[in-house]
Amino acid sequence: MDDAAAKQAIIDGMKAKSKSKSKFYFKDLTAMVPEIKTLHAKKILGQMVNEEILEYWSSGSTTFYGLKGAGKQQAGEGE
Repeated sequence: MDDAAAKQAIIDGMKAKSKSKSKFYFKDLTAMVPEIKTLHAKKILGQMVNEEILEYWSSGSTTFYGLKGAGKQQAGEGE
């Protein structure tokens, strides 16, 4: 699986579960691409954040990943 296919698999997996959750643990996303090693999956997720496909969201103790613009937004908190 190349990086583009992995990115699309992650996006498709997140959209499929978007009705029940908008933020995902790192392990949830790596489970969507089981044929990719964890370190490489982390690199791909970092690229997706830099490309503004995904965004980080922190609960204060845990960092989650979410599709950009979906669900609770980090910037909208505290208003």
